[in-house]
This record gives sequence, C-alpha cells and structure tokens, in this order.
Amino acid sequence: MSPHNLIDPFGRKVHYLRLSVTDRCDFRCRYCMAEDMTFLPRSQVLSLEEMTTIARVFRSLGGDKLRVTGGEPLIRRDVLHLFQNLGKLGFADLSLTTNGSRLAELAHPLVAAGVHRVNISLDSLHPERFRDITRTGDLRSVLAGIEAAQRAGFRRVKLNTVIMRHFNLDELVPLTAFALDNGLDISFIEEMPLGEIDSHKRRDEFVSSAELREHLSSVFFLTPIDESSGGPARYWAVQGHANRVGFISPHSHNFCASCNRVRVSAEGRILLCLGNEHSADLRAVLRNAPADQQDSALAEAFVEALKLKPERHHFNLDEAPQILRFMNATGG
Repeated sequence: MSPHNLIDPFGRKVHYLRLSVTDRCDFRCRYCMAEDMTFLPRSQVLSLEEMTTIARVFRSLGGDKLRVTGGEPLIRRDVLHLFQNLGKLGFADLSLTTNGSRLAELAHPLVAAGVHRVNISLDSLHPERFRDITRTGDLRSVLAGIEAAQRAGFRRVKLNTVIMRHFNLDELVPLTAFALDNGLDISFIEEMPLGEIDSHKRRDEFVSSAELREHLSSVFFLTPIDESSGGPARYWAVQGHANRVGFISPHSHNFCASCNRVRVSAEGRILLCLGNEHSADLRAVLRNAPADQQDSALAEAFVEALKLKPERHHFNLDEAPQILRFMNATGG
C-alpha cells in the first residue's frame, strides 16, 4: 500500500491519528465523564502490541502525526514500552495528552522514548476547586508534573483548559497569566457535548471562545497568528510573551473544513469524526487476519474507513447529547 492514500470523500488528507490507550482515568472530570463510570473489560481493550501495529500501518500510509490519549494514558500498565516502540516509527510529531498526575515520574523517560510535545489538563489553580472539577484530582501532583515536563525537554508543553461559566470562568486571567509567566502555551476548549451528565447543564456553563478572548483582551494585547500545531486550535500571540494562547471552538467556530485527523479508541474502533458515530472495527481486522497479512488488511481497513468520514459535526447545546459515548471513551 503506497503512502498518502488517506483521503476522505471531501478531499481532505488525513495524516493525524489520535490513539487512545485506555478509557480509564484516575480523575473523574465533570465535563469528561460521569462520576460513577463503567469501563471496558480488559479483553476488549487493544494490547500495546496491537496499538503499535495500528500506529505502524498508519505511518506507512503517510501519517506523520500521532497523539496518544485516553482516558489517562499514563495509568496504562507498561505504557512507557508503547512509547518506546512508537518513538521508533519516524513520526514527525509524537505527542501526548495527559492530566499530569504521573508526569513527575514519567516526563524524562517519555522524552527519552521520543515524545516531542505534551498537553496537560489544568482547569483551576485552587486546590479545592480543582478537586471539585476533577472529583478526585490532586492539584499538587499536577503542578509537579508540569514542572517535571518543563525540565524534561519536550519541544512544547501546553496547558488545556475547559472553562465553565459557574465553575472557573473567574480563573480565566489567572490561568493565562500562570501559563505565560511559566513559558507555557495554553488552549481554552469549549466543552464537548459527549455523553449524558447530571453534574451541570452544558447550556448554562457554555462560554464561547469569542467571549473568552473579549475577557482576555481587557488584560492582554492579543494578535491572531497564522500558526498551527496541526490540530483544531487557533492561536493568538500575546504582547510581551513568547508563548501562545489558543482557542478550540467546536461550537462557535466549526473547524471541520480543515479536519486532518481520525481517532482510534482503546477498543480499536476508528472514529471518523468527534461528533458523529461513523466508525469501523480495527480490532476485528487485527484479530481475524493471519499474522502475515495483518498489516495489509489493516491498511485496507484504514482506507475503506475514510470513505465513511462525514463532512462535519453538528453540536447543539439545546438538545440532549446525540453522542452517548463520553470523552474518555472517544479519546481526547
């Protein structure tokens, strides 16, 4: 199978894979999952070897960007071994999204394995509020993880923040100042309406990227820049600082026209769109194909799956969630 075959029906070249290694997490963030979760049985989750095979085949098809996600990827047993294998595949950009709880011990080994960038979730700088939003999280361990990531030598360390109006909107400026003062990028993400939750009403908590920029512009001088990390964030420069502020706007500024990515869930489903259920079962391909035909069968499955990729998602905060899988099952 020759490279650059991953073209969807709308002419978009897909070269970015977000690979979830687990649906489990040591946090229970309000916007990501329910407080009482049922996770996948171990037998349904891909092995680390199967994940390596998926990444290798994606790379052979012209993919050059891979992000490992979860759940919380760093709680997966022996996950460092997976990163060591992924680091040998030649991706131009190998990155990780994490809640930061285990970075204090794993940041240096991850850089040694070949991970280029890391995104760390941080929704509050107040310990009690942080625990309320995450339900179980310890802010001290995350801040220690951020410091370890900076020392470890990643190309970039970025914070991801979901702002909810009645939970942490008042921390918008302090979180931005914390990032910029510490030489970090930060992206603010509009909450994704995935999965049914009862801890808050998403319509009541929604804050658009435009409103966030308006708030920030009263404190910082922001200038839009034509710079991308290959994902959906739109970045702004801040006068007096080298780092960037980004906005990911699945509701207010749909980014589907330039979509270059697919996700593979921990159970091996290739999800063609964040906000649609279009998918195909890669686990079945892996486990049913003869060993010497796995790569070719998987490559064909990737190409066929791309034919299912829809043009765009449609999120509506006035309706019940159309996508019942939570973000931890989708992969960040």
